[in-house]
Amino acid sequence: MEKEATAKVLNKVGLHARPATLFVEAAKRFSCEIRVEKEGLAVDAKSILGILRLGAEYGSVVKIRANGEDAEEAVRELVSLIERRFDE
Repeated sequence: MEKEATAKVLNKVGLHARPATLFVEAAKRFSCEIRVEKEGLAVDAKSILGILRLGAEYGSVVKIRANGEDAEEAVRELVSLIERRFDE
């Protein structure tokens, strides 16, 4: 099963350091393959270096695409984490 959604990064520091770590930790809880894309660059959501490479700053729009058994739940959780500003 494939699922995808977009989310706007709303926390002040974007997807850097602490938020990126939280994002990767959340992604690793799912068995499905998860990719995050920004402006044509797609990276593994379970890779901290990949997430940092995106350079997703405040206001960036990212696409989260998951493929596998728990894809729908994974996308929903990761979009929610971004929309909640990583609970800052």
